[in-house]
Amino acid sequence: MGGFRLPGWTATLTWKAAAFITVMCCALAAMLGALVHASVTRQTVDTAREKALEKLEDVTEAYEAGDPLPSYAGVDPAGLPSSLRRLAVRGERGTVVTDHAGRPTMWAAGPADGRALAVRLDYSLSAGTISGLDRAIVGSSVLAIGATLVLGAVAVTRVTRRLHLTAQVARRISAGDLDARVNDPRTRDRSRREDEVATVSGALDTMASSLQGKLLSEQRFTADVAHELRTPLTGLSAAAELLPEGRPAELVRDRVRAMRALTEDLLEISRLDTGSEELDAGFHPLGPLVERAVRAADGEARVRVVRDVRVETDRRRLERVLGNLVANARSHGRPPVVVTVDGPVVTVRDHGPGFPAYLREHGPQRFRTESGSKGHGLGLTIAAGQSAVIGAELSFADAPGGGAIARLTLPAPPGGGAAPDAPGREEAGPRG
Repeated sequence: MGGFRLPGWTATLTWKAAAFITVMCCALAAMLGALVHASVTRQTVDTAREKALEKLEDVTEAYEAGDPLPSYAGVDPAGLPSSLRRLAVRGERGTVVTDHAGRPTMWAAGPADGRALAVRLDYSLSAGTISGLDRAIVGSSVLAIGATLVLGAVAVTRVTRRLHLTAQVARRISAGDLDARVNDPRTRDRSRREDEVATVSGALDTMASSLQGKLLSEQRFTADVAHELRTPLTGLSAAAELLPEGRPAELVRDRVRAMRALTEDLLEISRLDTGSEELDAGFHPLGPLVERAVRAADGEARVRVVRDVRVETDRRRLERVLGNLVANARSHGRPPVVVTVDGPVVTVRDHGPGFPAYLREHGPQRFRTESGSKGHGLGLTIAAGQSAVIGAELSFADAPGGGAIARLTLPAPPGGGAAPDAPGREEAGPRG
């Protein structure tokens, strides 16, 4: 049974700042209120005590002179607190505040022939003053806390809004929008001092500019190399066809074909980088389309159609993606290679050592392969790029029982896109 977890909004900086400001304001208000209450109460009680002792002095003189006592004085009067009575009987003077007849009363008592001579003064006005002061302290504290919260929330919201903007720009950059910038006003206006948020925003903009420059340089280099290689390769291919038949001529033609394929891959990658690819979408049954692509790439791979659907996609690009995935499974994995169609999800599984860790975490990277493996790392790079063009999601993982799984998830077809005339089936090996 899981423990209690706070709602997600409590993790925001605004909520944390508001909670911190509230706690600090409450603590400060409580401390100042307690100090003011204690100081005013002490002064009020001291004033009332001095007045009561003065009255007791006057009453004592009248008692000793045998004069009649005023109505607020008496010997052992009713309602006199017992603690004050015992104090007076012992020959000492004292004061105490209690309720008498439902009203706050200040008592002062002293000795009188072994008894207690006491006076009582109405303490209601002083008690009302202290109560009013307490209400004023509470009210002003609430107003101060509310005003501080509003001002603090406005200040913190301005900061968090800038942080959210920075985070949004960072996500846009990670999604491929290298033109995205924060452009914080504090970083552009040199007359204004930068705060921490402006420093982070400026660093992100600088990083994005540097990254954009490096990627554009790499893209231009890839495109330039591919274009420059096409002309000599065309001549080399023509020259290779003129060689006399034999093993040397076959080796030359094979290498020429490999270089031409590499050049075409580089050109395709450069087009994907520049975003110049145009989609030619149409509705197609996914099962037969996958079977045709697999037959063209590797006749030994098995195709399993669990649930067929009609999808709206670019057939040529989808076949290119599937062909590269099957070719990668054949080259870097071990048979059997199984291609499964389950609705709009197509998986390609082999039984080899699995994908490298960097590929599972960050996706394919051009010209990066495991040591000792064949290829240039362009096949999966092209598959990932073409998948993005057709709006599909391509992911890579290791199979639980060993091997590698490439999962291609196409956009969900409208209305489910069921293909009732294409029941579940399995195809193995080449077909005529």
